[in-house]
Amino acid sequence: MRLHMHLHGARGSRAMNVEHVRAWLYGYRDRLTAVQGLLDELDNRIGDGDHGTNMLRGFRAACEHLGEAASPSEVLHKVSMGLLSTVGGASGPLYATAFLRMSQAWRGMEDISIKDLANGLNAALAGIQQRGGANVGDKTMVDVWAPATECISSDPTEHGVREASRAARQAALNTRQLVARRGRASYLGERSVGTCDPGSVSSAILFECLAITLVEGMEADPWTAQVL
Repeated sequence: MRLHMHLHGARGSRAMNVEHVRAWLYGYRDRLTAVQGLLDELDNRIGDGDHGTNMLRGFRAACEHLGEAASPSEVLHKVSMGLLSTVGGASGPLYATAFLRMSQAWRGMEDISIKDLANGLNAALAGIQQRGGANVGDKTMVDVWAPATECISSDPTEHGVREASRAARQAALNTRQLVARRGRASYLGERSVGTCDPGSVSSAILFECLAITLVEGMEADPWTAQVL
């Protein structure tokens, strides 16, 4: 069942509770099921070819125990630990770090306002950059997390969440024209141009799922025709 909250007001008045956070992550797991092949194909072109497989395995494992969590922070902590133990390569530690940092930012909170969400996303982005050493323009998930986080930080409302999803999608598509400067894809140099970064696409879908969970009327966009 999809849960919606309306985020109007200076602090995004109605808060996101543990059920909303679970719904976001369950929704992401289900979307990964649908796009696993797409993510693997992108990764096959510039990486190890298993990004979708790894992400789906990790989120399936992580979501098995979310019902045991009593708060938004606990939900994200369980996701982080699940990803760290099941996802290999670079994506596992990076996503695990993101969710761990967000969990820490929400510690002790029962309800998460959109300003709190923005604070958590900023902490997650800082963790991703610290762990991976990437900046915007390096053809990594940072290219998506940075503009999406900025959208919600500058406009902590329903509109900001919707715009974050749109910005994330466009940023992921824009990585097609970038030269990879981090990770396995960086060994290809100029040959990495022409393929969207798979970590950017999986990140954009994460923000899309957040918007679908929180904003009435948001739907999943088709990805395959645009990224392949």
